[in-house]
Amino acid sequence: QVQLVESGGGLVQAGGSLRLSCAASGRTFSSNTMGWFRQAPGKEHEFVAAISLSGENTAYADSVKDRFTISKDSSKNTVYLQIRSLKPEDTAVYYCALSRFPFGSGIVRTPSGYTSWGQGTQVTVSS
Repeated sequence: QVQLVESGGGLVQAGGSLRLSCAASGRTFSSNTMGWFRQAPGKEHEFVAAISLSGENTAYADSVKDRFTISKDSSKNTVYLQIRSLKPEDTAVYYCALSRFPFGSGIVRTPSGYTSWGQGTQVTVSS
């Protein structure tokens, strides 16, 4: 069983930046995919970004691709989400998740493709 712990959220003014971290413990495989999702109040989980654990392949939602960067440090079993130029509409709980599906699977853009989830970290952007 893999455990995921997010950190780095907080209250920030519009235009600011944050770096979210997701530390994984347990067994992961190079064929797996790590993803970030977010959930705003009253809304469903929204795909944000994904990264292959075997290389540097990344994918982003169109709404964030110019401002968000996903990366990983395999030596630390940690995945990051750098967020720049924050907007009030970025306010949400951000979750990292592990998918056993390979990066090229379309299912990694949907919550149903993920089997392990962190507890989430709150990001609040004030205008």
